[in-house]
Parts: sequence; C-alpha cells; structure tokens
Amino acid sequence: MIDSYFLDRYKGVTPLENATINTESPAWAIDRLSILALKIYHMQQEVERTDTTEEHRAQCRTKLNILLEQKKDLSSAIDQLLGDIEGGRKYMKVYKQMKMYNDPALNPVLYAKK
Repeated sequence: MIDSYFLDRYKGVTPLENATINTESPAWAIDRLSILALKIYHMQQEVERTDTTEEHRAQCRTKLNILLEQKKDLSSAIDQLLGDIEGGRKYMKVYKQMKMYNDPALNPVLYAKK
C-alpha cells in the first residue's frame, strides 16, 4: 500500500532520460526502517537493564549508537530517494510479492503431501 501511495503521488512525474531505478522501492526501505526501529527499541531495553553487568550494558550502548546512526542514514536515504523520484532522477518499479511457501502448487512440502 505504501508503494501504491507513492506511485499515485508521483504519477505525473516524467522521469528524466537518464533516470535510474533504485535497488528497492520506498516501501521496502520503510519496511527496513521499521525493523530497525524494533532493534533500537530492544537494544535500548538492554541498555536500561539493571540485572546485568556494566560490561553488558556498555556493549549494548555501543550497539545502540550504531543502530541509531543506521536509522539516521536510512531515513536520509529514504528522503533522498523520494526527492529523486519527485525530481525525475529515479523512477519506481514495483513488483508484487510472489510468496511461494503458502502455494500448494509451488511449495514442495505442500505438493508432496498430495
């Protein structure tokens, strides 16, 4: 749905002749950002624990700082991608997910049970 939103939002943008595609769509990048937010939340929990050693908390603080830097970088990259799409420097191409594991015709475990 996120990609559908952006496809609609930028439908009037004509990509420049030298426009390139991004390795992932805005929705995929935002999905990575949501996973990163969960990692940050849980690492913050580890930093705040009182039933562990200071060494453990220090290691977790170091990891948390890296995660926070990744969040800043990824957020900036998403902003840049959207700006590039809006400016015609990048274009979106969205592929619908083709999950095979629930399809009885494609999953060997499922079709072997027939």
